[in-house]
Amino acid sequence: MSLTGTPLFATVIALAVVAVVLPLALWARVRGPAVVRLATRGLMLLFAQATAIALVFVGINNDQNFYTSWADLFGTGKYVTAAHDLGADGLGGKKVEAEPKVLQEFTAVDGLGGRVRKTELDGKISGVKGDVMVWLPPQYDDPAWKDRTFPVVELIPGIPGTGKSWFQGLKAHEKLEPLMKSGKVQPFILVSPRAMLLGDTDTGCANIPGKVNADSWFSVDVRKMVTDNFRASGEARHWGVAGYSAGAYCAAKLAIAHPDRYSAAVSLSGYNDPGQEPTSLIAKDPRTRKSHNLVSLMKAAPAPPAVALWMSGAEHDGYLSGLDLGAVSKAPTVVHAEKVGGGHNMDTWTRQLPQTFEWLGTVVKTP
Repeated sequence: MSLTGTPLFATVIALAVVAVVLPLALWARVRGPAVVRLATRGLMLLFAQATAIALVFVGINNDQNFYTSWADLFGTGKYVTAAHDLGADGLGGKKVEAEPKVLQEFTAVDGLGGRVRKTELDGKISGVKGDVMVWLPPQYDDPAWKDRTFPVVELIPGIPGTGKSWFQGLKAHEKLEPLMKSGKVQPFILVSPRAMLLGDTDTGCANIPGKVNADSWFSVDVRKMVTDNFRASGEARHWGVAGYSAGAYCAAKLAIAHPDRYSAAVSLSGYNDPGQEPTSLIAKDPRTRKSHNLVSLMKAAPAPPAVALWMSGAEHDGYLSGLDLGAVSKAPTVVHAEKVGGGHNMDTWTRQLPQTFEWLGTVVKTP
């Protein structure tokens, strides 16, 4: 039974109803010694509490897609096939342009309309194998645009979260499609790859030999798949990356580390210190945690990266991090810190999409 399917939701609703009816019908009818009666009634109360929690969890998960499968929930999915040391550039001595084309088959995603499609990508450089969702703007299939190449924004979810979270939880395509049709927001291809690669552990979008090459998955394999299958440019000036929560940290980090691959990043309720995510893999070692701090990365860059960063959130939920990063940045790096109201949730991030994508349209160039 699928974790996100209607059958499971119907089942937990039925069990919740049973959990309410059962004590009403049997509470006074329980027989036996006092200890047996007490234990039986206690089990009925525990059953009621468990079914209530399950109903809330399944309902929220169906709506926002934190977990798409039982494997995601229990951390048993196998998405890392190899984790070799790929070096500082994350390429392992390979040249992306020399690698064979990665031609994929795409299928529609239930409940998200025909424009959101999904594929299973076997990342030949990163050693990561996982699902990637792609949404094409309304202009993509317009005959008037048939010879046009499109800019791309890579969307990274938080932890827990899936590529589907951007489309079902934040409803990014529903929010942006009318703005792209009207010309208020330039048409972007949106691509959202799997981020949960090691169960519920946050990889911090890092390459960690022997563990995972998450950086190369996002910044090399996924980018190559998009340019191999769609009318998209591989130049950094035509690519942006956006994320929320733990994905916000990843988005900013990828842009700072790879100005040759991205020209802009949007960080929604992000942070500079990876240790702010309790499940962070890179925060377990103090030296790694410090070296992967965005402020440290910016200071250690051989030259100020030619990227623009939008960092927004409440005062202690992204905004101050943006100010701190901006304080150590030098031209041509641009850091815009935006203070917004609302909590650390999907509604807050969804409300920011029009503004942030309008901004992206000014810094990510159309081919």
